[in-house]
Amino acid sequence: MKQTTLRNLYVNELEDLLSAEAQLVRALPNIIAAVESKELAATLTSHLKETEGHIERLKEVFELAGELAQAKTCEAMKGLIKEGTYAIGDIEKGAVRDAALIGVCRRVEHYEMAAYETTRAFAKTLGYGDQASLLTQSLGEESNANENLSKLAATKVNPAANMTPVGASR
Repeated sequence: MKQTTLRNLYVNELEDLLSAEAQLVRALPNIIAAVESKELAATLTSHLKETEGHIERLKEVFELAGELAQAKTCEAMKGLIKEGTYAIGDIEKGAVRDAALIGVCRRVEHYEMAAYETTRAFAKTLGYGDQASLLTQSLGEESNANENLSKLAATKVNPAANMTPVGASR
């Protein structure tokens, strides 16, 4: 259906976000199982729980908007998750795979931050302050997750990946 109003576009964005978060909830356990770093696994496990909360928060936003909480397949998230699947299949378990998966997860976080920022801006313009507040909470958690992954990469995972012997298989 073509979007003809900001309200229609807003609901469409909410449906996309709901799909993105649901896809991530399904994908994160496989990513967690594929990492070697216990600290990375703990970070991702914590974010999985937050992501489950994002879904509940989005359902609350739908309710406040007087809309049925339904997901519209988020093709962007589908593609990002596929990147993680490739990394798991193409890179041996260890620090190099962990570095690759952090990269994928950070791209996911950046996508989600952009989606939440856009949707929140629509909510504000539409005068839905209570909904904008809920979206801001999830945006903050996505931003923190990105920052935690970035710090972990810089301080632990990337230096460990750099210790991979020269000539090791790609």
